[in-house]
Amino acid sequence: MATVAVVAEEGRAVACSCVVEQAATAACRIWPMRGPIGPAMMAGRSCDRRLGRGEAARWLAADGEAAPHCKLPGLPMASFGLFRLLLLIIFIINTAKAADIFLDWDVSIDTTINPLSIQQPIITINGVFPGPLVNATTNDVVHVNVFNNLDEPFLITWNGIQQRLNSWQDGVSGTNCPIKPGQNWTYVFQTKDQIGSFFYFPSINFHKAAGGFGPIRVNNRNVINIPFPKPEAEFDLLIGDWFYTDYKTGRGRLQNKMTPFGDIPDAVLMNGKGPYGLATSKAYESFTVTKGKTYRFRITNVGNALSFNLRIQNHPMVLVETEGSYTNQIVLDSLDVHVGQSYSVLVTAGQDEADYYIMASPKLLDAPDNSSLVAKGLLHYANSVTPPSGPLPNGPDPFDIEFSVNQAKSIRWNLTTGAARPNPQGTFNVTNVTLSQTFVLHASAAEIDGSSRYVVNNVSYLTPDTPLKLADHFANGSGVYQLDQLPIHSVKDVAAYGISVVSGVHKGWLEIVFKNELEVMDSWHLDGFGFYVVGFGDGEWTPESRSSYNLFDPVVRSTVQVYPGRWTAVYAFLDNPGMWNLRSQHLKHWYMGQELYIRVFDNDPNPAKERPPPPNLLLCGIFDDSFAPTPAPAPQVGF
Repeated sequence: MATVAVVAEEGRAVACSCVVEQAATAACRIWPMRGPIGPAMMAGRSCDRRLGRGEAARWLAADGEAAPHCKLPGLPMASFGLFRLLLLIIFIINTAKAADIFLDWDVSIDTTINPLSIQQPIITINGVFPGPLVNATTNDVVHVNVFNNLDEPFLITWNGIQQRLNSWQDGVSGTNCPIKPGQNWTYVFQTKDQIGSFFYFPSINFHKAAGGFGPIRVNNRNVINIPFPKPEAEFDLLIGDWFYTDYKTGRGRLQNKMTPFGDIPDAVLMNGKGPYGLATSKAYESFTVTKGKTYRFRITNVGNALSFNLRIQNHPMVLVETEGSYTNQIVLDSLDVHVGQSYSVLVTAGQDEADYYIMASPKLLDAPDNSSLVAKGLLHYANSVTPPSGPLPNGPDPFDIEFSVNQAKSIRWNLTTGAARPNPQGTFNVTNVTLSQTFVLHASAAEIDGSSRYVVNNVSYLTPDTPLKLADHFANGSGVYQLDQLPIHSVKDVAAYGISVVSGVHKGWLEIVFKNELEVMDSWHLDGFGFYVVGFGDGEWTPESRSSYNLFDPVVRSTVQVYPGRWTAVYAFLDNPGMWNLRSQHLKHWYMGQELYIRVFDNDPNPAKERPPPPNLLLCGIFDDSFAPTPAPAPQVGF
């Protein structure tokens, strides 16, 4: 739909302004106008031309009749004062437009980077590892043309970007056909009503273990203030565990009981670089700061298996944001970051001019400070000639789960600040919601037909050749999946494979209880939504456990940790129709079956409910190149 404003003069509508986001051909005519504008300015001119995406056009009308495409009734408005006000509205609309961002990415294998001096294939984007920053603002439209130079199919998913009404761009196996080797495909998605820190990564074929990930920033629009003073600069800090074994060999060993793979990595990297001081590190990460200035660090755990605790020597951190939500600001000496999670912290360079350690040590693992599993970089003061000294900054006991749980509970939503919109975040709350559905999901390991698998309620997801979204659109799922076969309140007696797709009630409140029956830390992510983290608990969850929930100011995020032997509860408002992936962020667990899809459906064909397939839709599976799909509805104006 177009964004429209009307200008009125002398009791009739005489102009309308349409912000056109979907390319369209528009005919506009400038009509003679009386009154304050003056006929000499407008009389008799006309134009016909094609409008680009995001471009504004003004169509003028006579006698209250809107010009083509504006579709506005005449409005009985009068007064020169109102006329001036509405001119201001048009100015605001036409100057606050979203931008289009165009990116070309070459995805390739590099065997020369070798961050730890061990030759291995690394997936790079445009020759760099980690990949380039996607730097957007609320409501921008991002076009990413991905060229796959690998020798196997490839997909990228945009962790935390909600793809409003548009799961066609989500980039997971259930929504998209992969990009074949030697071919390219362009993602087009909007950062609709979002701000915050996120990241992207490869979503199939165990590729994430080889790189291909990078940071995403979604900045506030200028008309909405951030709830802290503007920092001097921003840094992206991507930290993640790493394997020496190449990804193809590793994925081939995942189900090998004699030589298992994927549980304990070999190292932890900081922005793709090895630990400072480690003999095998080819380079280390360093951030240059100026004494007295404050900096924003956007921190993401891009790893495969390990949570970590981050601290900066002699520098406290002020937590301000996580995955698109501004938090109550709390001062921390250290911060636990679990796989797939992102945070923003403020750090003030308030110490003597020297170099200071930045350190990330793994959770639930005993790793000495000089281990390759302890990531180390430097906070470097601009005039420093002094190397880091003194002991490394102390952190909590890596096995102290209570510390981690209590810290997680202390991360609360800032109810009074605006974010993507000017109204306070706390306008949307869960204090008095009525739940439509509850899923209780037990994550565990099982053996199926002699193979080791990870399961949800004793079902291990089996990826079909045909993306679920294509099957849903063209055949109502027929021949690919059966809806609601996964038990959502109980565990199957016998472990089995399944293509798990469950129904979500459109515009209903969903409660999800994640129960981790494994002995390792896990984290879960839901595409398409942010969820309210309402509770953490030990032992079995029961409906009575809701009495312990925080319903006043639970933080909203898209990835949440689940501690070994414990449960985590979240609420999600299912206002975003589509096919949405719910997965373990632990790469081995995900790759070996710990995922499902939530189908949020509204049978109203109105495109405001969900977007039609993109014109460059890839086909595969039962809808291969020989398939002639029924033409989808024409793209509608607006994002």
